[in-house]
Amino acid sequence: MAIPRPRSLNGRLLLGLAIIAVPLLAALVTAAVQLRRLSDSSERLVVEAVQSTRLAQDLFAQTASLERSLRLYQVIGGATLLDAYRAHDKRLETIETQLQSHLRSPEARAAIGRYSRLRAGVSDRVLRGTGPSLQFEAILRDFGLLDDAATNVSLRGNAQIDAELENLRVQTRRSQQRLFWEATLLIPLTTIAIFAFSLGLGRPLRQIDRAIDELGRGALFRPIRVIGPVDLERLGRQLEWLRQRLLDLAQERNRFLRHMSHELKTPLANIREGTELLMDGAVGELDADQREVTGILRENSIKLQRLIENLLSFSAWQTSSVGLDVSEFRLRPLIKQVIENQQLTLLSQRVRLDVTVEDLVLRADRGKLRLILENLLSNAIKYSPRSGTILIRAQAEQQELLLDVGDSGTGIPPDERAKIFEAFYTGKAPHGHVKGTGIGLSVVLEFVTAHGGTIEIVDGECMGAHFRIRMPLEVGEAPVERDANSIDANAA
Repeated sequence: MAIPRPRSLNGRLLLGLAIIAVPLLAALVTAAVQLRRLSDSSERLVVEAVQSTRLAQDLFAQTASLERSLRLYQVIGGATLLDAYRAHDKRLETIETQLQSHLRSPEARAAIGRYSRLRAGVSDRVLRGTGPSLQFEAILRDFGLLDDAATNVSLRGNAQIDAELENLRVQTRRSQQRLFWEATLLIPLTTIAIFAFSLGLGRPLRQIDRAIDELGRGALFRPIRVIGPVDLERLGRQLEWLRQRLLDLAQERNRFLRHMSHELKTPLANIREGTELLMDGAVGELDADQREVTGILRENSIKLQRLIENLLSFSAWQTSSVGLDVSEFRLRPLIKQVIENQQLTLLSQRVRLDVTVEDLVLRADRGKLRLILENLLSNAIKYSPRSGTILIRAQAEQQELLLDVGDSGTGIPPDERAKIFEAFYTGKAPHGHVKGTGIGLSVVLEFVTAHGGTIEIVDGECMGAHFRIRMPLEVGEAPVERDANSIDANAA
């Protein structure tokens, strides 16, 4: 039977707060109740201890006053001293009553009872006026027993206070242990609740964050699916609709670029053919001014043709970048094929290759990985000096492909590193090099990102530009989720 749970984000937030807050509130209430109970017990114990001590001191004082009144009555006589004796006796009776309400232990009650009986017997004999001096001597001897009984009452009262104090200490220790175990149990329960709550919300939030990041970077190849609370799933469906809309707009843009480029190529070809005929003197010899104007026309027509070809190439790559055609293949034959395609250029430039490739089996888009290698290799050949060295290295590292391509050229200026992966950015070409189309590295970045990988610029290992790609050895139909950015231009 499935446990019912809130389906909305607000409901889950309230449930999570309740799961975390209820145990904490219960622990706080329990602690408050126990502390209040201990505080009341300690306060009552202190009050009763003070009162019992004070009554015991009064008991000793009134017993001494009673004996003193009897001795004076024995020597002097007179009704006044007898009345004083009665007053002290009445005061002792009141003290006995008060002590009986404070002394609860059987021993203490027995001691106060014995004292009360001795005092009542002595007072009865005195107040009946037995008179003879010999009888006074016997009564005064009983006062010694009365003093001993008062001392016993004080000792039993102190023993009761000590026992209750020890009982309070035991209760305090038990409360401390109980609070300790409650806190010990509460910590893992709260941790589990927080972890479960974070896991339940963290996954859909990460999916939304990844989707927004991909939409912002124009990576529209992965369908957006959010699993979690209904409102977050609804937001995921809206993002998926936005992805489809952006994908449609991108395809419409590419179609427009292709149509416009083809439409422009025909009149441009006529312009170029006409300027070439003029330069060749097909319609008559040109003077210097006419030749200068014709040269300007030819140069700008060539530049315009290059721009149109760049648009066509970019549109073709944009069209082919949607989705992944995943298959299993070996990396060594693929790199060998890419090198053989560039063999004539390598020989003409006398560039030496330093190739170290492990025999890896990949599960990825073979065509896109080939274009990645071709773009990086042609870029390295272009910027390597004559008789230079190009590094190609591929190895496995923790279920990832680590691919390095570096050259011995002048390298990439620091102020251009953040822009070289932008489409149509050509940078400052070194002396003697012709600027490229500016879309090669942007295509590399897009295809690497499509595989869930990253590309970075590494310093310190090669004299020139050194690109390092990290991507999974096995890629599913959708790329692997990455939390980091796809480019790190400042990596060392």
